[in-house]
Amino acid sequence: MVPPIVVGVDGSEPSLRAVDWAADEAALRGAPLRLVHASLWEPDGEENEDGPAGATESARSVVRAAARRARLRRPDVAVSAEVVSEEPEYALVRAGRTASALVLGTRGRSGLVEMLLGSVGLTVAGQADCPVIVLGGGHDNRVSAGEDGRVVVGVGETGTDSAALRFAVQEARLRRAALDAVRAWRCPPHESVEHPLFAGDPARLHEQYAADVLELALKEVPPEVDLRRRTVEGAARRVLLDASHGADLLVVGARRNPGHLGLRSGRVVHAVLHHAACAVAVVPEEE
Repeated sequence: MVPPIVVGVDGSEPSLRAVDWAADEAALRGAPLRLVHASLWEPDGEENEDGPAGATESARSVVRAAARRARLRRPDVAVSAEVVSEEPEYALVRAGRTASALVLGTRGRSGLVEMLLGSVGLTVAGQADCPVIVLGGGHDNRVSAGEDGRVVVGVGETGTDSAALRFAVQEARLRRAALDAVRAWRCPPHESVEHPLFAGDPARLHEQYAADVLELALKEVPPEVDLRRRTVEGAARRVLLDASHGADLLVVGARRNPGHLGLRSGRVVHAVLHHAACAVAVVPEEE
């Protein structure tokens, strides 16, 4: 059985857009859809005057509405819903252990900054065992929403053994979209052409190295995938943000820091989560 697509719901419009996206993703994969609403009820004397019973019923109403929406959108997808009394990030990370992917919605640029730096999205992306797809508030709620049917993947130094690349290939095939594989490169300004390794044109050598890394990483991509290779000079963050315009999905890999709750490629991941023009999938890479 295909593992479920899990989506976090809280009743907000961004989370309902995430439900739409997750339902479409589940339909593409032939997977069930699992809705998770998680929160800790904390009495404050006013906002929760109905007590925990009222808070629980409100949470159940949220997931029932989200489930109805998902079933109307994708009647062929099996939908289940769960209300958990737990911090959302921990509940979602746990749900991700048996999921194909986790889907999260955010409230746009300012809300995205608040959410990620407030730890929910960042914790989930940093600790989940499965890919985490984050939709900004300005993103469409359709799985295939780009202008030309395109999945972008940032190619790092992992060679052919890249979980992010495998996920991007799968997504491109499911969508019948082109796969835009991008490798950023830079020529450090301190390098001297007098160094024997850089005799001639140092920029050309860096570009050729990037092309070689890209070619190695892509050598096992199935021939039926519409593959587009690109090496682009510039910082990885800027290159990937530029590539995200008009795309359906931007896929980035992230390695964990051993013993730390964070991502080794944190600056790139943070940048694309904050500013990408399309949905972003953060895929954990094995050490």
